[in-house]
Amino acid sequence: MLTFQRLYSTTLNARSKLSALRAAMSQLDAIIVPSEDAHQSEYTAQCDNRREWLSDFTGSAGCAVVTQNEALLFTDGRYFLQANNQLDSTQWKLMKQGMPGVPSWQDYVTKHLPVRASVGIDPSVINVAQAKQLEDDLAAKGSRLVYTETNLVDQVREQVPERPHESIKKHPLEYAGKSARDKLQELRQALKGKCSVLSRLDEIAWLFNLRGSDIHCCPVFFSYCLITPDRAFLYVQKDVMEDKIRTELEQLGIEIRKYDDIVSDLLTFDHTMFSVDPDGTNMSILQALNRNSNQIDLEPSPVQLLKAIKNPAELKGLRDCHKWDGAALCRHFAWLSEKISKQEQVWEIEAAEHLDDMRRCHPLYVGPSFDTIAASGPNGAIIHYSPTRQDCSRIDPFELYLCDSGGHYLNGTTDVTRTYLFSGEPSLFQKRAFTRILQAHIAIDQAIFPEGVTGYQLDSVARQPLWKDGLDFRHGVGHGVGAYLNVHEGPHGIGSRKAYDQVPLQAGMIVTNEPGYYKDRQFGIRIENVLHVQKSRFEHFLGFEHLTFLPLGSKLIDSQLLNSEEIDWINRYHSDCRNSIEPFLGDSKTLAWLEKQTEPM
Repeated sequence: MLTFQRLYSTTLNARSKLSALRAAMSQLDAIIVPSEDAHQSEYTAQCDNRREWLSDFTGSAGCAVVTQNEALLFTDGRYFLQANNQLDSTQWKLMKQGMPGVPSWQDYVTKHLPVRASVGIDPSVINVAQAKQLEDDLAAKGSRLVYTETNLVDQVREQVPERPHESIKKHPLEYAGKSARDKLQELRQALKGKCSVLSRLDEIAWLFNLRGSDIHCCPVFFSYCLITPDRAFLYVQKDVMEDKIRTELEQLGIEIRKYDDIVSDLLTFDHTMFSVDPDGTNMSILQALNRNSNQIDLEPSPVQLLKAIKNPAELKGLRDCHKWDGAALCRHFAWLSEKISKQEQVWEIEAAEHLDDMRRCHPLYVGPSFDTIAASGPNGAIIHYSPTRQDCSRIDPFELYLCDSGGHYLNGTTDVTRTYLFSGEPSLFQKRAFTRILQAHIAIDQAIFPEGVTGYQLDSVARQPLWKDGLDFRHGVGHGVGAYLNVHEGPHGIGSRKAYDQVPLQAGMIVTNEPGYYKDRQFGIRIENVLHVQKSRFEHFLGFEHLTFLPLGSKLIDSQLLNSEEIDWINRYHSDCRNSIEPFLGDSKTLAWLEKQTEPM
């Protein structure tokens, strides 16, 4: 049942929303409505879900462009099926970015609009790099980018939800591994005497060893941070911080300020050197800094790399929590397999909730790191499908079942995907596709590469086994993962995105390994583990340590396609699963399931 929940209760349909927006943009030829908030967050709070409200498309990535005559939704291959189902096709046109002949939204507004067009955007929801590039590209065509004083979508929304302001918690030093004082010192050394404004919420949470819950499944809180050579200012919402935490921060020389005061405070600086991250800072911040002749150096935030390279305490926590997570997953799949063997009906949302219950048994579990993708049969082809109580399917035991889930623990964050078949036999094509994906997964897991190699360069290593059969997938091979922080973390990753060619993989980084294949409206297959980049046995070479332990699903493997080294890897991995997970299992049913799933090939 390929349907999706509408998250908003509204009396406005797609036509009415667009009509209201077009009336508000009467002085503009087009308006850009991106997904991001003022902090360039991938996942946003309800108050910032403007593109979602306008288009009804609930995917986390996409950009809407509305003219007086057209409404276009640009998104990538992860969301083609989902967007096609959710958009009102009488009002919206889906632009499948990356497909032949389909422009990006930036190319569309610079090359497909009339000459001397006025294109509007709220400066607080576009980053500096995109804004400056768009300014230049539009000017070259005789057009201009207009920064609106208010957000026009908010003007026409019936009700804008209140901004969340949940309590901020201290992240214990035993899990953080480094004090806020030491992190501030490292940051100031990297800034070399410059001031800096931090906007990314995970950077600020990491820097001060604080965590929050303002955004669904993300342990962050709405904030800004201003760093000078001798002072630090943390901008948070009212009444979100206990006096004890406030006092501890003030003892470190950190002044707590009101969240909404960031722009007015920046206006007090003049002729000061600032380091500004063009990808993580919104344009309204740069506008404030530019008003008083400050010197601006556009460069990546040092916090990105400092945060990405995990310290020993963070690595220990990640290793530990992945073992607990593997045990929870084994209990869940043993339960699910038993239910299905008894021919009991299990719905996708029921399975997702049971999995969360299994994780919740551990005392350090905080919550899911993203909404579980529990996808039976054709739902698995929707790469970021997520069931709800209103819209989901019964798990068909004779269809492939894809489960992508993760958890936040106080000592780490997990992200794991498996594809299983509970009953019957897979088709020859399904077995072949699964095995090619497994070979891709093994190729990355076993990769040894020189220092200085980027994830961009490793992308084709993963795709090569699938390319042999003319198969591919429309997403990256892997992304960074936080240590009890966002499940998607930069600046590194493995994939064809140009950003992944900017930062080499380094020892201490965490990255996922998740090749897949998706047959539209039939099935999806993905195998995902979390990896730790570590030094290899060769000097100046790196390799990977897998942190995830969960059986692969041997029923779907075509052993005739595998070489002896790949079979040895599978057997070693399954042995690692037993050794790592069994100590945390006490019930005979789960132990029996684990033993059966990890039998040697």
